[in-house]
Amino acid sequence: ERLRFPPYMRVSTEEHQRALIGLDPEKVGKKILESPKPSVTEYEVLAREELDGKEDVTRLALTSISGRTHQLNVHCAAIGHPIVGDTVYGYGGEASANGGLEESTLPDDRASGDLQRGIAEFYAGKTMCVHANSISFEHPITREKLSLECAAPF
Repeated sequence: ERLRFPPYMRVSTEEHQRALIGLDPEKVGKKILESPKPSVTEYEVLAREELDGKEDVTRLALTSISGRTHQLNVHCAAIGHPIVGDTVYGYGGEASANGGLEESTLPDDRASGDLQRGIAEFYAGKTMCVHANSISFEHPITREKLSLECAAPF
């Protein structure tokens, strides 16, 4: 069964970025949250696995319905299950924790801080576990429709 999760996130434009230059870092987060645009991600649980036989992880199929920048990363973090290896939105990442949501708004079944820390420590320095399983597009010259598939390397 496919589920939808519709939090909001800010899509930055060059104009918005220029407006942030010189602002106090404390104010930047507030500016970014102004006028958020809706975004929707569908997800399907494919498997529950163990990372190196220690940490529990869940393999998902994610489909970006609205195609916002960092959408999949933000949405996974916002439901308390950041993408393995995500050093921006994951545990101890550079961005706001939990996709910018307050701790009190997170679901009860979110990954614990200890679990997230364990996964982050084990996976430190490795590539983030995100992979485009398939992609389809029209060739820009021949106009032939091309579809490519490749299994995840992790």
